[in-house]
Amino acid sequence: MKKLNSDSWKAYKQYPEKVLQFGEGNFMRAFVDWQIHTMNQKTDFNGGVVVVQPLGNGLAEMLNVQDGLYTLYLQGIKDGVAVKEHEVINCITRTLNPFAQHEEYMKLAENPELRFIVSNTTEAGIAFEAGDKLTDAPQSSFPGKLTALLYKRFEFFNGDASKGFIIIPCELIDRNGDELKKVILKYADLWNLGEGFVDWLNEANTFCCSLVDRIVPGYPRDTIAEITEELGYEDKLVVVGEQFHLWVIEGPEWIKEEFPAELAGLNVLVVDDIAPYRTRKVRILNGAHTAMTPVAYLYGIDTVAEAIEHEEVGAYVKSLIYDEIIPTLDLPTEELNSFADAVLERFLNPYVQHYLMSISLNAISKFKTRDLPSLLQYVESKEQLPEKLVFSLSALIAFYKGRRGDEEIKLADDADILEWFASLWGGWDGTDSGLRALTAQVLAAKNRWGCDLNEIAGLTDKAAEGLIAIERVGMKQALQMFVKRPAHN
Repeated sequence: MKKLNSDSWKAYKQYPEKVLQFGEGNFMRAFVDWQIHTMNQKTDFNGGVVVVQPLGNGLAEMLNVQDGLYTLYLQGIKDGVAVKEHEVINCITRTLNPFAQHEEYMKLAENPELRFIVSNTTEAGIAFEAGDKLTDAPQSSFPGKLTALLYKRFEFFNGDASKGFIIIPCELIDRNGDELKKVILKYADLWNLGEGFVDWLNEANTFCCSLVDRIVPGYPRDTIAEITEELGYEDKLVVVGEQFHLWVIEGPEWIKEEFPAELAGLNVLVVDDIAPYRTRKVRILNGAHTAMTPVAYLYGIDTVAEAIEHEEVGAYVKSLIYDEIIPTLDLPTEELNSFADAVLERFLNPYVQHYLMSISLNAISKFKTRDLPSLLQYVESKEQLPEKLVFSLSALIAFYKGRRGDEEIKLADDADILEWFASLWGGWDGTDSGLRALTAQVLAAKNRWGCDLNEIAGLTDKAAEGLIAIERVGMKQALQMFVKRPAHN
């Protein structure tokens, strides 16, 4: 069988290198590179991507053997229909390993056509390593490597302001662009690179914070044999992603002119403030995941898709999102509803088995960051309790008892949290008043929630009532008793 490369793929095209990408993993290839490929197909962007492998071990050699080509499978709900489609992505020109090709890596600084820098080096990648030196070949950290390259470009082009970059990190940390710039400035100071370089960094370069959203399961190990038969060629870099994608970039409006993603029909937003979009994702997508998990799992459901398809649990989750979370968010309602619709479609993706138990990892801290803000904001703005969110809190306490009927729940959390709940449930005397006391103890834990939740009027009683119902009659009846039918259909 033929192998995928520029000889076998007759549509292959070599593009001028406009994008420097740190990271060659599944996510960047299924998200950023796919978008650049799409812009090349649908606009006059005409840009190639030169990829830098940030660590000593990686996929550089495999990508180069295939001339940067790979097949992307997109699987999920598209316009209300389950769709599975694939295409060969052609935009990567070459991949460099700076540990073995340092001179070639530094030579990139001399390319006048390079305009964009993108990265995904994991959450730990944007970090300052005090031991890095300018003379290292290369530096150990990603920001160290990037600082050395930027300094080389500054020197090579004599500080020409037109030779700066648009820098868009994709690492999953808050204010990623600001954090990357902060670390680079620390290296500029540590290495005594001078005021001229710092001025050029600030004036000629645009550091953008960004938010990325696409589920990328990656290489389909379990089905690669049938995929290879379907394709008719061998591709060692097949990558699978969901249909949905969103890239929110905080930066000046003129970026759209140079990066014509919108013209290509891509879901890329260039905005003045990324914060509402980050909050939207955390509260709606992540918040719904966390809130539904103890309710659905104790109901007897194991996956997200099953939960959404279930008549009663699905209605609960939808009402939770539309009636309690969305009203607390500071974006246009129509935009929030549209995002929520897309989230529910993603939850129903028939190609992804998303198990509730995998979401339950560290559920206490997740509830604090994802759901508690919605609960508190709802109380503040409506002057009443959000019954679905409160019931989820009751279910969370019940979940940490560690039993689903006769079955043990394999709880996964910090040891001190597991010990705390084991002690609380172990000390329960079997009475309803004991459950009320247990609820009050959980809510009083300022070290868990950041405040004493018993101080919220009515919350302790309402959460205790839910817990008592779950314990006495089971989740199925408790859900019917305590959660009214949703206003949203």
